[in-house]
Amino acid sequence: MLHTYHLPRSTPEQQGVSSSAIAAFLEAVEQNQKELHSFMLLRHGRVAAEGWWSPYGPERPHMLFSLSKSFTSTAIGLAVEEGRLSVDDPVLSFFPDEAPEHPSDHLSSMRVRHLLSMSTGHAEDTIGRLGGREDGNWVKAFLGLPVEYAPGTKFVYNSGATYMLSAIIQKVTGLTLLAYLQPRLFEPLGIENAAWESCPRGINTGGWGLSIKTEDIAKFGQLYLQKGIWNGKRILSEAWVEEATTAHISNGSDPDSDWQQGYGYQFWRCRHGAYRGDGAFGQFCVVLPGQDAVIAITSGENDMQGILNLVWEHLLPGLSDAPLPEDETALPSLTRKLSSLALLPPRERSHSSVAAKVSGLRYVMEANEVHAQTVSFTFAEDATLFTVWDDKGTEHRIRCGNGEWQEGTTALKGNPQRVAASGTWRDEHTFVMTWRFVETPFYDTIVCRFDEDRLRLEPSTNVSFGPTEHPPIEGKLL
Repeated sequence: MLHTYHLPRSTPEQQGVSSSAIAAFLEAVEQNQKELHSFMLLRHGRVAAEGWWSPYGPERPHMLFSLSKSFTSTAIGLAVEEGRLSVDDPVLSFFPDEAPEHPSDHLSSMRVRHLLSMSTGHAEDTIGRLGGREDGNWVKAFLGLPVEYAPGTKFVYNSGATYMLSAIIQKVTGLTLLAYLQPRLFEPLGIENAAWESCPRGINTGGWGLSIKTEDIAKFGQLYLQKGIWNGKRILSEAWVEEATTAHISNGSDPDSDWQQGYGYQFWRCRHGAYRGDGAFGQFCVVLPGQDAVIAITSGENDMQGILNLVWEHLLPGLSDAPLPEDETALPSLTRKLSSLALLPPRERSHSSVAAKVSGLRYVMEANEVHAQTVSFTFAEDATLFTVWDDKGTEHRIRCGNGEWQEGTTALKGNPQRVAASGTWRDEHTFVMTWRFVETPFYDTIVCRFDEDRLRLEPSTNVSFGPTEHPPIEGKLL
């Protein structure tokens, strides 16, 4: 049975960490307008500082995106130790039924280690070309792609390669990646309710799709820092920890870039002798062996290098070799700061004469990409209820607090998601809603313009792999 295990807590100075340095980091995050959702600093195995920017919280999982890859690598390490495979096994050997009739020499020479080190020989990431098959067979799609270079000779970031690692785990164990890791990694570390997205054939995506809590990220980093030992028991072999976090291929030579320090087995080498797993929009698990420290961060931020720069500038110099005297001024101030972190909802105007005129009325919307057929706003003193009826007649409601976050759940964008929403009037005719999907990096801003009997919705997203501005949606009173 899984028992929750929380990491031990400590004051920063007891672990040789300066409270002032942590406070400077938090201040720099604010001054540089970095959208962090959570932050946890471990020193000598103890949590020296932790904070969540409301409405995000410690009880919530967060989408990891490519930080998932480091967990997939760990599964391969466990399977190697169990004798189920070797990193020198040919990739084709696992999938004889999906292999091309006449595989190229490059494909035939591709090994598991090439999947791990992003050196498969492809000229670009394969992931965009896997989902096009009508039968949902991503493995066959991957193996059917041209391999332009000799494996092991060229670094190309390749989420499709990580998917193949997940497919290999499922092939050799009969279990999904998530199910395989459950008793071997998640249960020993006390990681509860982990969820992982899957492809159409039920194989976990591997290169993305894992959702866990911030403390779970920190535990994972601490396991690697301790070279595979957890609570006095070996979970992962020390040899694998060393192999996975050693650079196996060059990915550039810029001394100021944490993306050009070499790549291991689904781990990035960093400056300052550190290594990390990371994911899009600022999900980090940074391990600093020389300082016996781990940093876990979740975010909704495009400038990932900017976040790491603040870590190196403020946190790294604050790590001392020995305990520090308690700072009777800085520590209480830091404690207050960490407990009051917040991403505040926009607050401009609380009222508009338009609200009373349109409250409860329904607008018929023109054809749009979110399939909204009709919408309505019900304005009240404490909140605004925004209701959408889609093309299937399903009703979706999002309650937006007036100047504060109101939490709920919505399936407006597909699967049900936890959302914290707020609304404010920008001017007499413009109402702005902010929807924070609090288990993801994303939030939407919907500018609602009322013009007599017309309504125009202008949606945008904070971060995205594509455009952040979406087509406006026009409507008219029913």
